[in-house]
Amino acid sequence: MKQDTHHSPEWVPPNAGSAEGFTTNVMPGIKSAHDGMPGGAASRVVAHATTRRRDLSVDDYVNGVLSGNRTILARAITLVESNAEHHQAMAQQMITRLLPHSGRAIRVGITGVPGAGKSSLIETLGCKLCAAGHKLAVLAVDPSSSISGGSILGDKTRMELLSRHPGAFIRPSPASGVLGGVARKSRETMIVCEAAGYDVIIVETVGVGQSEITVRSMVDIFLLLQIAGAGDELQGIKKGVMERCDLIVVNKADGDNKLRAETARADYQRIVHYLQPSTKGWQTQALSCSATTGDGIDQLWANVEAFRENTRASGVFEKRRQRQNLDWMHNLVAEQLKRDFYNHPNVRMNLPLIEEKIISGTLSPTHAATLLQEMDKSAELHAIAR
Repeated sequence: MKQDTHHSPEWVPPNAGSAEGFTTNVMPGIKSAHDGMPGGAASRVVAHATTRRRDLSVDDYVNGVLSGNRTILARAITLVESNAEHHQAMAQQMITRLLPHSGRAIRVGITGVPGAGKSSLIETLGCKLCAAGHKLAVLAVDPSSSISGGSILGDKTRMELLSRHPGAFIRPSPASGVLGGVARKSRETMIVCEAAGYDVIIVETVGVGQSEITVRSMVDIFLLLQIAGAGDELQGIKKGVMERCDLIVVNKADGDNKLRAETARADYQRIVHYLQPSTKGWQTQALSCSATTGDGIDQLWANVEAFRENTRASGVFEKRRQRQNLDWMHNLVAEQLKRDFYNHPNVRMNLPLIEEKIISGTLSPTHAATLLQEMDKSAELHAIAR
């Protein structure tokens, strides 16, 4: 088919047709004697309607995930992340059926200050793992805007090589305001990925400070990524984070920074001897590596493997998983109670007035909280208005 060059953009080669990929699809517009091109006449090309994707049943989701279908895996995670009641009910049915097929992966949490090179490290490590025959799922949690609620979700662009590997699955998810940037649905997402056959799960967190310790409650081993020469060295030895990590990794140990990185690693190694280990029977290690050159990456993963063998042999690995599941349940109960409390009709009716009284200074926040709790139990709707 020869393309009509009269209507083609100037960058289209002469005589180019659909075989060369230069065919354009013109959407129908307002009827006119002019189509917007110099000297052109009105043209009307009807575009084909986009076909809507078929809704999947719980069986479709379960069978697709277990068969390793990446498209259905992505849709299953979207289902898990949805806040719609119908989707939540389907997601829980799906999770219940996938649960027996999960739990066999090593779950690795990676946190650190912004700019420490978390995404670069994951890409270098991930490519090595995939080359060795592992199937890797990366759950990259992006910060959400406090204004619009949106996220850039750009981690795939940072992991360009890894995102193209058939053995890797990268899923950016919005933090949605959850403390530490760990998305509320990350635990369910890990179950889905494990059921799909991924044997290494890496959770990359936002990296916004000490609140990142919340990732500890969902992974087996916790890595704290550091860099040398970043300014305030005290930021790197804050006890709250240090006591909860199993490996401290000083990144960017290459070029002119290699000596500084090795010095920082030695300092961290001395520090951890004065802190209580995060995992019973395992002494926290300090390592150095370069995500750019790949130096030290093999040693890092060797320590992860040693950690798994050590904790499995001692029973700590399984006990931690059990404790995490119990904590998960209690957190979900707390979330549901909070949601039900604020949805109670008495609370919803009186909350605006109570907020006004707190702002005006006529009611203390402590007394207001007590009144709201009583309203949740009382049939009197206007107690505070009197």
